[in-house]
Amino acid sequence: MDLVIIVVVLAIIQYIAFGFLVGWARGKYDCPAPATTGNEIFERYNRVHMNTLEQIPAFLSAMFLYSHTGSPNVAAGLGIVFIVGRFVYLRSYIADPKSRGIGFGLTTLPVLYMLLGSLFFTARNMLA
Repeated sequence: MDLVIIVVVLAIIQYIAFGFLVGWARGKYDCPAPATTGNEIFERYNRVHMNTLEQIPAFLSAMFLYSHTGSPNVAAGLGIVFIVGRFVYLRSYIADPKSRGIGFGLTTLPVLYMLLGSLFFTARNMLA
């Protein structure tokens, strides 16, 4: 379970770092708060941050559910894939939003695997 906690902390730190990137982009691209539109590159940074926020609840839920019903080590490994996927998503979305597919897949597929796995293991335990 310790590995799961480390991965969760890293994911939250990543989310906070993405928020700092939004602040940096505000200054660089002259988009003062509270504006959320203006320069297209700023909007991309902001959108990555918001998309990460949208993904975090499902990710955290999936991590803790799967680490309890399945395997903490597998959950931690899939959590690392999620974190790498978020970096890939950031890099590709900033370069060209149309190229975000691989990062999106690396983010979404581990979460879906853990959620469906949690459902499977829980149903199996109930029927045993």
